Amino acid sequence: MTNPVKLNQNTLTNTSISLSERELQVIELVSAGLTNQDIAIKLAISKRTVDNHISNILTKTKTDNRVSLVRWALQWGKVCIDEVNCCLIGTQPINNILEKKELEQELESA
Repeated sequence: MTNPVKLNQNTLTNTSISLSERELQVIELVSAGLTNQDIAIKLAISKRTVDNHISNILTKTKTDNRVSLVRWALQWGKVCIDEVNCCLIGTQPINNILEKKELEQELESA
C-alpha cells in the first residue's frame, strides 16, 4: 500500500492533481457505489459525460479502475465512507471526542 506521506518521483502528491468540483462530485458518487447511469441521473448530465469525467479522473489520479480510484480518494481524504476517513480531517465534533474518552474509561475500568 502506498503511503501518501512517503514521496518519490513516481508518487503523485495531493497538490499535484487538479480536480474540478464536478470531478470531485463524480468521485464521491463512484465511492457511494453508483453506476455511471445512476451518476448521470443524479447530476442531470448524460451518461457519456459521466464516462468522460471518469476517464479524465482515472488519468489524472493514475488509477486503473473504480476500486483503485476509491482507494485513492480515501487515501487523500477526498471522500468519506460510513464516517471512515471523514473529510473533516483533524477535526471532530466535541461530542465524538467526549464519547470516545468515556468509552475508553469504561473499557479501562472493566
